Amino acid sequence: MSPDPRQSRAARHARPAAEPASAPRRKPITVERITDAALEVVATEGYDALTIRRVAAVLGTGPSSLYAHIVNKDDIDDLLIGRLYSRVVLPAPDPAAWREQLLGVYAQIRDLYLEYPGISRAALASVPTNLETLRVGEGILAILLTGGIEPRAAGWARDALSLYVSAYALEQSLVRQRRRQQHQEWVLSHEELLDRFTALPAEEFPQTRRHAAELISGTGHDRFDFALGLIVDNLRPTSG
Repeated sequence: MSPDPRQSRAARHARPAAEPASAPRRKPITVERITDAALEVVATEGYDALTIRRVAAVLGTGPSSLYAHIVNKDDIDDLLIGRLYSRVVLPAPDPAAWREQLLGVYAQIRDLYLEYPGISRAALASVPTNLETLRVGEGILAILLTGGIEPRAAGWARDALSLYVSAYALEQSLVRQRRRQQHQEWVLSHEELLDRFTALPAEEFPQTRRHAAELISGTGHDRFDFALGLIVDNLRPTSG
């Protein structure tokens, strides 16, 4: 049976059927994208929210996709600290200014940690393998050695300073987190803390009452500079 010519003509003038739209191609998962997503989680939700599952969700994939590029959560921690340290500017070591240079580098690290709530925890109790983290460690060591500090003291000082900076940034992030919570009785204003100290029984806390204003004086960064100064000022260059 020959086709109806009217149908054939109609078919020629009909709009061609649309081809099924292909799904947009997903961007490949890479170490850089994993690090970007992890930083996004920490910046928006805090370090406590950082899990492999949460990072995978930000990337629109499943956790198994990440394991082709990372080993575990500790691996993400190493990537995060490496990414932050890539922004640290290291000075050319100067024997006449090594103390100021050292404090300047650690102030940079402090400020980078404070950008991402709780992220300094990733630097605690870990052995760095990221080349950027090692680059900064090498730069700090070079500053200390240029200042005449003998190698063992330089290594121990670097560890102590790094530990303090991480702990300081972590405490600051915890305080900020508590202040965002309603009815948080553990966060006191400067005035409330002074009132509590001066209201203590004089016979049991004479020194705390007498020196209450001095005990709570200074900003967090004032105390940060003081603590780092205690360590750095006690480093004794070896005689040339």
